[in-house]
Amino acid sequence: MADQWAASAQAAHSILRDSATFQWYVIPLFVMVIYMYSQQWHAGRWSIILGGLAFWLMDWFNELWNGLIFHFSNFAPAWGAPADTAYLLLIGLNIEISLMFAVLGLAAMLTLPKDPKARILGLNNRLVWAAGNSALSVLTEIWLNHIGALVWEWRYWSASFPWLIFLFGYMPFYLVGAWVHDMRSRTHQIITVSSLAGVVGSGLLVFGVILGWL
Repeated sequence: MADQWAASAQAAHSILRDSATFQWYVIPLFVMVIYMYSQQWHAGRWSIILGGLAFWLMDWFNELWNGLIFHFSNFAPAWGAPADTAYLLLIGLNIEISLMFAVLGLAAMLTLPKDPKARILGLNNRLVWAAGNSALSVLTEIWLNHIGALVWEWRYWSASFPWLIFLFGYMPFYLVGAWVHDMRSRTHQIITVSSLAGVVGSGLLVFGVILGWL
C-alpha cells in the first residue's frame, strides 16, 4: 500500500513518467549525446560506441532490479530520484541520469588503457581501471545523496556501507563496457550489446508494461 512507502518513494512515484515535468533543456542534451556518438561513428570507433552502449545498458539493467525492489518491498527502491527532473523514467532513473550515463559510457571507453594486457602494479589494468572509476562514481553518488538529489532508504545501500554500491552499482558497468570494447570480433560485440538490449527491453515490457511493477 502507498501509505507504507518511504516519503522519498512517494515523492518520486508522484512524478513517475509525468509529462507535466518536461523541460526543454532535455532536447539540447539529447542532441549533444547524439553528436558525441556521431563523432565516434565518423571516426570509425565502433568499439568505443558498442562499449559505451553496453555501459549504458548495464545502468538500465540495474534500474530494472531497483524498481523491482520497490515493488516487492512496498517501501522504497535501493536508490530513488525524487528531486526535480524533466522526466522520471523509472523510480530511480530520470532522463538526465540516463543521458549522463550514455556520455559516461563513451568517456569510460575513451580512457581505457590501449593495451588490454598491460598490468598496473602487477594487476590486470582493466580491473584497476574499473575499480578506480567505480570508486569515483561512488563518491559522486555520496555527494548527490548528501544534497538530496539521490535518496537511499536502505541500511546496506548507503554512504556508511558503500561496498555494495561499488561492487553492484558500478563495477559491472565498467567491466562489461571494457569486455565488449576489447572483443576482437565485431559480430560478437554486436551480439552481446543486442543481447543486453534484449534483456533490458524484455524486462521493461514484462515488468513495466504488462505487469505494471515499474
